[in-house]
Amino acid sequence: MTVTWRPHLVGGVFNAVNPTVHNSREKPVPAKQAYGKKDQMDWARHLGLSIHYRPSVFPVNSVKVMRGCCWLEGQDALVPFAQATFEAYWRDDKDISQVPVITAICRTAGVDPEALLAAIEQQPVKDKLRTNTQELIDRGGFGSPTMFVGGDDMYFGNDRMPLIRDAILRRRNAAAR
Repeated sequence: MTVTWRPHLVGGVFNAVNPTVHNSREKPVPAKQAYGKKDQMDWARHLGLSIHYRPSVFPVNSVKVMRGCCWLEGQDALVPFAQATFEAYWRDDKDISQVPVITAICRTAGVDPEALLAAIEQQPVKDKLRTNTQELIDRGGFGSPTMFVGGDDMYFGNDRMPLIRDAILRRRNAAAR
């Protein structure tokens, strides 16, 4: 059973299929904005995460670190890199678009910073991120995180994890029959 998530540019998805996100940032609904902060802090507490709400650079240009994720996909360092990036941005309030911050993230994750910084400038890595982003759009995705179970069963949002678990178990049970 496969659950897939591929690095993509959420800004690219918003620009293509969900531009209302940008509008809501320009003219926020105060009650929704207050609830959004509460909700995010509730999730952080529930998951045992320390976060800084809202990071001083928001939204952040994540293209370099997402290219890094593309380059690291299939390698053992992807998860440590993604976690170190999350912590740098959400916990430590660092601008993850900046090379010195990316270098520190690499060192934390056990990734050679020079190799990653060279790789993210290569056309195949850039193309992979564009392809992943377009694939998500083509499959009906409209934001992040979007995950697929079994290739075609789409779920959006971290709060869908119980539903993803249920979908995996249903498919496993059906396959066992």
